[in-house]
Formats: sequence, C-alpha cells, structure tokens
Amino acid sequence: MKNKVITLIGGGGFVGRYVAQALLRRGARVRIAQRDPRQAYFLRTQGGLGQTQFIAADVRRPDTIARAMMGADAVVNLAGLLTGDVEAVQAKGAGTVAQAAAAAGVEALVHLSAIGSDANGDTAYARSKGEGEAAVRQHFPAAVILRPSLVFGREDQFVNRFARMVARLPVVPVVAAKTRFQPVYVADVAAAVSAALEDPERFAGRTFELGGPDVLTMTELVQQIAALLDRKPRLLELRNDTAGLLAALPGTPITRDQLRMLGHDNLVSPDAEGLAALGVTPTPFESVAPQWLVQFRRYGRFSRHVHAA
Repeated sequence: MKNKVITLIGGGGFVGRYVAQALLRRGARVRIAQRDPRQAYFLRTQGGLGQTQFIAADVRRPDTIARAMMGADAVVNLAGLLTGDVEAVQAKGAGTVAQAAAAAGVEALVHLSAIGSDANGDTAYARSKGEGEAAVRQHFPAAVILRPSLVFGREDQFVNRFARMVARLPVVPVVAAKTRFQPVYVADVAAAVSAALEDPERFAGRTFELGGPDVLTMTELVQQIAALLDRKPRLLELRNDTAGLLAALPGTPITRDQLRMLGHDNLVSPDAEGLAALGVTPTPFESVAPQWLVQFRRYGRFSRHVHAA
C-alpha cells in the first residue's frame, strides 16, 4: 500500500478520520474528498509532508467525484447519512462512486454499508443502504462491502449522547430497550478497511459484517455506560407507542424512521464473514470506552472510582 493514492470519500467524518490514520500509517497517500475540505484539515498533521491531499467532492455531483478519482489506485466510500436525503447519498451516491471508480480504472473499491441493509426494508435508511450495495455490485463487482453494527468511539454521537444524559439526569429514558446490538470499535472498522485494501485480490467481491465481541441490549449498553461513569440513574424503558409519540414531536433527537430502525436487532449474521476473516481482533467496549467517558464522571479523572481492566 506504500505510496499508493487512495481517495477517501467522507474522510473528515467520524469513521473517516480513523480510516485516514490507518492508511497513513501504512504509507499510503490519502486524498480526502469532502464537501467542505476545511472540515478535514485536522488530518494534515497525521501524515508526512505531501502524504495528505484535500479535494472538494460531493457524491450528489458526479463531476466532482470523477475528479476526485483521477490518478487514484483505490477508493473508499464512507459517505452516509442517518437523516435527510439518504436516497441521494447512500443509494444514488454509492452508484455514482462505483461507476466513477470503474471508469477511472482504480484497483480496488471499499464501500461502507451497514448491517440491516435491505433494498426492501421497512425504513428509508435500510432501503437506501441496500440499493447502494446493489449499485456498487452492478458497477464495480469486485468491490469489498463492509457492514458494521453500531460503531462507537471517542467522537461518536450515540454513546456520548447517552453518557451526557446519564451524567445530567436522574432518570434516563431508553428507547427500544430490548433491541440487541453488537457494538464495534471505530478503530476496528478502520483496520478492516485497511486490510481489505492491503490484499484487494484476496477480498474482491466479498461482503463482511463487522461486530464487536459483545452482544448488548440497549438497556444493557446504557447500564454499562452508567457503570463506567460511576452513576446510578433510574432507567425508564419507553414502550413503543410512547416512543412513537416522542418521535412525532418536532425537534426531538429521534425520527420515526430511526425508531423503526431500532425495532430490529443489529447483529452479525451467523453465516457472515466478519472481522476475523480480515485478520482483525474485535475490541471490547469496556476496554477502550473509559479512555474518553472519564470526562463525564462527577470528578473526571480524579474520581475515586477505578475501572478494572
């Protein structure tokens, strides 16, 4: 991978920063393609002189994507949305990227999808992800598709949101309390991307589902967060109809589509290839989360609570 040019679409995002760092450590030259490249400038210090490039690109504008592919050896597509025009970004946009990669003659394409992707799914998110996978396979059959479960890490917007609630509220509402997840560490997702690009012929055309070593319900995940913060809030498990009323209100942190998504378990399929097939050992939540969740403890790093490794 050393000195190869890898176009990283969405490289300034949560997952993107870790993928960029993993590729830079392996000596690749990383071209960060972002709608606003300034949002990714913090990555300039992560590599050597000339190892990072920045270019404005938007998956909804094929001309910008084609320009971002010029001279690239490989492409990683991380563009995605939880809300908004998911069809344009995750379905049509994925096809645009795959088509441009094929036209540019790149050696490899890694596409980040999600567990639960289904072109016939009952949520706009699942359908757009499923349609995106189909478009990628149509235009670039040798692409590697990665489907992670819930991705957690220092900058995530899921675990940190619950940590703030646990730290501030005596009662924490929990939606989809019994839904099961297999949280996967963001650095492990980045390692999977890097492994797929290190040996593209070996992994060509395969789909991998990425999950961590632990299966947790939503309630169990919040309980783990609370334990790491040395807090004991009351957890209020909301019924589906109550959560639906909440999702219908303007300005709430969850949409109806997201609520439907949370109604489905988010686990690696028993017959799916996973992190192990890519040579990546999954990282347990409790082994890394204390590194940043310490900020939410009552006395921060000076708390008397010491988490056992």
